Order: sequence, then structure tokens, then C-alpha cells
Amino acid sequence: MQKPTYKELLDAGCHFGHLRKKWNPKMTPYIFMEHKGIHIIDLNRTAECLERTAQAMKLMAKSGKKIMFVATKKQAREIVQKAAESVGMPYVTDRWLGGMMTNFMTIRKSVKKMNNIERMLSDATLTSITKKERLTLSREHAKMSKQLGGIANLNRLPSAVFIVDIHHEHLALAEARKLGIKTVGIVDTNSDPTLVDYAIPSNDDASKAIAFITNYLTEAIREGLEERKAVKGDEKEGAEA
Repeated sequence: MQKPTYKELLDAGCHFGHLRKKWNPKMTPYIFMEHKGIHIIDLNRTAECLERTAQAMKLMAKSGKKIMFVATKKQAREIVQKAAESVGMPYVTDRWLGGMMTNFMTIRKSVKKMNNIERMLSDATLTSITKKERLTLSREHAKMSKQLGGIANLNRLPSAVFIVDIHHEHLALAEARKLGIKTVGIVDTNSDPTLVDYAIPSNDDASKAIAFITNYLTEAIREGLEERKAVKGDEKEGAEA
């Protein structure tokens, strides 16, 4: 996997921070300068942090761990959903339901209910429900799918969460920290980087910056998954020999 270059990060606009008045002093080590009242992020630090995080996520994927992607901001939703789906990872992009991880068993029950409704709706032989009931069930399923579709196949808590904008997703971050789940976050100049295990200093508002960081990390996960597959294939061959 190639290292992220300064130019790529610059072109994606990862260096634009927030206004100085919204600044979190703990971001000082990652700030290069101030320009017209806006903090400029040190992209050399961004590149270092991104590469370090990518290596960690690659190892997690290689050892079969699940990483949950979290981004409920409008400009990040689609990017994050596509990225998570491409590597078969769970995601939350609609809104964070309180207790999604700390009350995981209850959430699992809701997922089960959603799957049951789906089965009922796709069962052509089911004639016992009226048109009106079918419509009600369809609406309920659509609503649940929006909120829970990304975690439908998650049978246990994830080993890590990747969060776009830790300031915005403070509920998800708090639950992960409470449960001791590893945290990865895109951290802008208005956030506290010490709240996550792996902080990536970057603009967390521009879709181009979000896409660059998310896709880079997703590529690392993909490499980890491919290496895992190769190792399993070798083991199978060894067992058969």
C-alpha cells in the first residue's frame, strides 16, 4: 500500500481546519499555522497518523476483527456506507441510536424483528395479512432498515469503530470508550484528539477530504482481508496435503 502523499492530502483539502475561536488547544501539535483566522492542519502529521492507522486497521482485518464505520453527517453518509459495504464491514450512517453498543442485545432484538418483517414481506404465499397491514409493515421495515440495515449482520460487538468527526459523533465515541472498544477518528481542530486511540488530524467537513481518508483506510482493510484469505487458503492446502 502506497503512503499518502502531501499533494494528495492537499488536493483533498485535508488541511483546512476550523476558525481559531472554535479551536481545541489539544490539537496544537497538529496545527501548522493560522491563516485569516482559520487553523491550517500540518499535513505531514496527517500523513504519519493516516499511515499508522491504516497499518493498525489492516492487522485488525487480517485477524478477522469487525470495524464499525460511523458517520451521520450528510456529506459523509454515502461515502462511508459505500466504503463499509465494499469490505463487508458494519456501518451506521442514519443516526446513532443510544445504546447501539452499550445495549447491544436490545439492538439485536430490533434487527431480528426487522429481518422477520423482511421475510414476511417477501413470502408470496402469505395471504393472511391485508393490503393495509402489508403497507404498514413495509413502512416499518423501511424505517428500521435505514437505522439498522448497516448492522444487520453484526452478531457481536465490533472490535473497533472508525468515526468521521468525533465532535459530531460524541455518543458513539462515548459508548466505544465505555466498552473499551478501539477508536479511530478523523479529528478536526475543534476536537480533542486524546479521546481516540488513533487520531487522524484532518478537515472533517469537506466530502473530498472525508472520501480520501475513508477510502485510504478502506483499502488497508481490503488488503488485510485478502491476506487473511491467502493465509486460510494456504492452511487448507496444508491440511489436505
